[in-house]
Amino acid sequence: MKKFIKITALMMAGSVLINAADAQIKYPVTKKTDQSDDYFGTKVADPYRWLEDDNSEATKAWVVEQNTVTNAYLHAIPFRDKIKQRLEEMWNYAKYSSPFKEGKYYYFYKNDGLQNQSVLYRQAGLEAAPEVFLDPNSMSKDGTAAPGVPAFTKSAKYCAYLLSQSGSDWQEAYVMDVESKKLLSDKLQWIKFSGISWKGDEGFYYSRYPEGDEKDKLKGKNEFHKVYYHKLGTPQTADELIYEDKDHPQMTIGAGLTEDQRFLVITKSQGTSGVELWVKDLAKNSDFTMLIEGFENEADVVENDGDRLLVKTNIDAPNYKVVSIDPANPAKENWVEIIPTRTKLLETVGTAGGKLFVTYLEDASSKVYQCNIRGNLEKEIKLPGIGTASGFGGKAADKELFYSYTSFNTPPTIYHYNILDGKSELFRRPATKINPDDFVTVQSFFKSKDGASVPMFITYKKGLKLDGNNPTLIYGYGGFNIPLTPTFSISNAFFLEQGGVYVQVTLRGGSEYGEDWHKAGMLQNKQNVFNDVYGAVQFLIDNKYTNPSKIALRGGSNGGLLVGACITQHPELFKVAIPQVGVLDMLRYHQFTIGWAWAVEYGRSDKKEDFENLYRYSPLHNLKKGISYPATLVTTADHDDRVVPAHSFKFAAALQDANDGKNPTLIRIDSKAGHGAGKPTGKVIEEAADIWSFVMYNLGMEFK
Repeated sequence: MKKFIKITALMMAGSVLINAADAQIKYPVTKKTDQSDDYFGTKVADPYRWLEDDNSEATKAWVVEQNTVTNAYLHAIPFRDKIKQRLEEMWNYAKYSSPFKEGKYYYFYKNDGLQNQSVLYRQAGLEAAPEVFLDPNSMSKDGTAAPGVPAFTKSAKYCAYLLSQSGSDWQEAYVMDVESKKLLSDKLQWIKFSGISWKGDEGFYYSRYPEGDEKDKLKGKNEFHKVYYHKLGTPQTADELIYEDKDHPQMTIGAGLTEDQRFLVITKSQGTSGVELWVKDLAKNSDFTMLIEGFENEADVVENDGDRLLVKTNIDAPNYKVVSIDPANPAKENWVEIIPTRTKLLETVGTAGGKLFVTYLEDASSKVYQCNIRGNLEKEIKLPGIGTASGFGGKAADKELFYSYTSFNTPPTIYHYNILDGKSELFRRPATKINPDDFVTVQSFFKSKDGASVPMFITYKKGLKLDGNNPTLIYGYGGFNIPLTPTFSISNAFFLEQGGVYVQVTLRGGSEYGEDWHKAGMLQNKQNVFNDVYGAVQFLIDNKYTNPSKIALRGGSNGGLLVGACITQHPELFKVAIPQVGVLDMLRYHQFTIGWAWAVEYGRSDKKEDFENLYRYSPLHNLKKGISYPATLVTTADHDDRVVPAHSFKFAAALQDANDGKNPTLIRIDSKAGHGAGKPTGKVIEEAADIWSFVMYNLGMEFK
């Protein structure tokens, strides 16, 4: 890396001349430097490198200047306040999670409507009066403290939870006495990408990084992840080191116990895909032994069946299978197949009541089956329609479970399932402020550039006229083996209510059709993902849904990369672009926090073949002067330590410099927020109001 160049007086104040949203925008002047890097003989300029230093006064001043311009534009949109008011009305209904049982209590999350964080309640029976167990809203004045789901001891005497602040991935661990709801003295720090797995009532396993520099906490590279055991009542400095890999600092390591607490399983990963499994039989106090070698495949321990472990894996099974492995003889030739691979993706395998609950994806929609512990089919769990079901898990002694079903026009609805007789009963349906029957979803298939058949879900208000002039928002992700399935969104429901068409494309790079689908959209195949979007656009135009002057493209994180790449390759196809917390500098992403872990998906610029591929589509490096780019609202947040805001800062500055000026190019930088998880309701609504105002105004829509 070249030496950082200290810069002073980097920008001059730019006055905001907006009296109405369509007035001429005068952007802050963002100074360029002569910073550049040489990649295998190719000199690449990086004039906005200084914006990577989020602690510098110059960067802080730039953020203030940009937000001033953006806020003036957004608040000048005539219907922005009406949009916010309607979103608040739509958001304001009670939302519940599925209950889960620990000890004598049922626990569930509830948000009264506009609470910043959902509150965890408990009740001694399904008919008993609920009481507050854990209220995150009391942990901070602005609702930016967000605890994870508590992990309970097997006896339900104690629980521990991980708490994040302001959207950061960094967490602190706290322990509660369950009956009294009082905190114990234990407090653990420097935790990230960790679960909590209790061993009896005495202590738990967790993962953490070494203590680092507080000043560099939000952008420094995360290395040397380790597994520790914490004994209750002792300081963190006394925690026992359980597992580390000194030879490979860029490794994510997790630990978890089987339900009977016999086997301790270590999961190691060099990136976001590909794992290696190690196991220790605590009953025999054995050493760790390798269960499955890494890192070319996926594998996950479902549970143990006595002396054997049930493992879901894609080894010799691109759509996954379940095998039984003897940890004492883990060689592949000794595996016993429990559930074979099929043509549909085996997405998840849960256990409860001594049964296996197997969820398949069929064209990105859930199908759920109950099997016995040997994998023999017992029954299908009938779902209400084409959608997404989740929550099929519990304890071996359970006789019931609760699961949730949702779709694009169905808010999460909870069902009570009897494991013994296989009957589902409606448990709780939310009372939303919209009528789901007003909308319809169709699934259509189109051909991408290379001939691949790609599906997409199209949702709209009944009575839509196919005149080629409907405002349309396309959403996609396309990466990291992550599936996009039908789910309900209050924010998207608002756009549908306003007459918009919402399109979710099942892009390659996800896991909807197994590992082959994933690989078809990663590394050297990444261009397929962008081509899939262009194929979707062409289908929507050909079938009279819309036209390029009415199309907005939106995506977050890897989906932000998607938006950035698409508008730099084919700006003429889109009128509006919303890249959110996007990976936009593909040459330097691996330099920050956990970015190195994405190299298995993208490749790295310090390898020649990877550099050439990344350089071809990196959004930051493919902006060209004088091009008319879509109206673009870049969004990021100051506490995003997953995809550091420097990506968005540099891209927004370069886009403002390159754009011919006919469409607005703005960046919205949230404060005390991160990559998205744990964001308080108030901030979510504010952001949604800004995004829909920008989208509707630039698509020529009126508020209805």
